[in-house]
Amino acid sequence: MNKQKRIEILSRLRDANPHPTTELEYSSPFELLIAVLLSAQATDVGVNKATKHLFPVARTPQAMLDLGVAGVKHYIKTIGLFNTKAENVIKTCRILVEQHGGIVPENREALEALPGVGRKTANVVLNTAFGWLKDNEGRYFIAVDTHIQRVANRTGYAKGKTVDETEQSIIKNTPNKSEFMFDLHHWLILHGRYTCTARNPKCGSCIIEDLCEFKDKTE
Repeated sequence: MNKQKRIEILSRLRDANPHPTTELEYSSPFELLIAVLLSAQATDVGVNKATKHLFPVARTPQAMLDLGVAGVKHYIKTIGLFNTKAENVIKTCRILVEQHGGIVPENREALEALPGVGRKTANVVLNTAFGWLKDNEGRYFIAVDTHIQRVANRTGYAKGKTVDETEQSIIKNTPNKSEFMFDLHHWLILHGRYTCTARNPKCGSCIIEDLCEFKDKTE
């Protein structure tokens, strides 16, 4: 895929959704951090149903810590892997309280050091909650999940056998980074969630079908 194709793909996705954002519901960087942590192998809809009741009683790391593991489990028991996630939430909140004054750090390494928080979660928080395009070392924030991995590789926009490889390929191949990179994560994830689905992609109604290099397109 060449540069002009990539520009046209991003331009069309932008025209269709000029101001994309996460579908997770949150009102602070802390709430987004917890929501993304809970979203692993779970739907945003499922996470929102749980946090709708959890966040009103625990809007800060200390308040969440006060709930304890059992208390957090009570609110998130409908989410997959809730036992492990509840433990990670409490461990993360303890570190936030003890090491960061109850504030979510604006630092990728500090975020990745939190239990249950990987590169994807850190990138989402930095990009969506804090509005960062890249860090002080010039590293761009692009959170690659299974949807983005599929869309990037299927369309030919970027290639990578792992999410890390795909992340680096997207960064390398994205033209006009200052124009497109900030919202690219949301455009690709939403496209993968609703159009370029894992099974039976909706190629016939896809706004970038003519640019996509997927060989097994559907009607």
